[in-house]
Amino acid sequence: MKTTMNGWRGRRGHEIQMNNETHSVDIRRGQRFAFGDNWARFLSAVDENRIAVAEASLKQMLDLPNLYDRSFLDAGSGSGLFSLAARRLGATVRSFDYDPQSVASTRHLQQQYFPDDKQWTIDEASVLDAGYIASLGRFDVVYSWGVLHHTGQMWSALGNAADFVAPRGRLFIAIYNDQGWVSSYWKAVKRAYVGHRVLRWPLLLLHSPYLFGLRWLMRAITGRLRLDRGMSLWHDMVDWVGGYPFEVARPEAILRFYRDRGFELHEMKTCGGRLGCNEFVFVRSEHGPSSA
Repeated sequence: MKTTMNGWRGRRGHEIQMNNETHSVDIRRGQRFAFGDNWARFLSAVDENRIAVAEASLKQMLDLPNLYDRSFLDAGSGSGLFSLAARRLGATVRSFDYDPQSVASTRHLQQQYFPDDKQWTIDEASVLDAGYIASLGRFDVVYSWGVLHHTGQMWSALGNAADFVAPRGRLFIAIYNDQGWVSSYWKAVKRAYVGHRVLRWPLLLLHSPYLFGLRWLMRAITGRLRLDRGMSLWHDMVDWVGGYPFEVARPEAILRFYRDRGFELHEMKTCGGRLGCNEFVFVRSEHGPSSA
């Protein structure tokens, strides 16, 4: 057993090193947005109020008063805010992210709020890694908000996320809404942002009146300057303009995809056909198929 475990750790170490190299090359070649950089800057804005808002959003969409005695998988943990929220709600948490800096941000929050906690494990891994997926088992709650459409293989990632969910478990995802030609426009903007460093500030400034100014004004009027999930308008805007790879789907496509995999829709919140993400909570049937 000792040899086997050491061998597994050795393979994981090699996989993490390869992941780091691939991730760095993708960013240098302008093929991927540095999500982790943005999340690292967001950490300074995390406070008790943001954590409470994140907790409330989990409870509302999952339709659960707390997460005690439940296992929670955060697939693409980003800043780690929702892993932290789930842990504070009582869950045993497993977090992972493809971006090394996102992993570092998640570990920072863990050490700040739950130092040396045995009920919160953090890995550097990809939702597209079949070997890693097979090693995890299944969870009562699988959470992947605004992540799977940034993998470059969204439908494979959506299918892999389904494999994490235990019978009668919940899957909470958010996927960019398909707006047709508008989505094609944003894909071009994002590709330009990651591909040409000199264009980044011009693109942010060009789109800030729409993405930041108008949204800020509407939220100021309604007293909601902080995003509903405890996020930040500025970091959300940077993530939106630069977030590449970028894929989209219509709500009905997501519904069909998971229905065919033995899931039932429990909750849905759409963006009304506009810019943004449609949110879904599915419950896995007791004996439903795990793949199409």
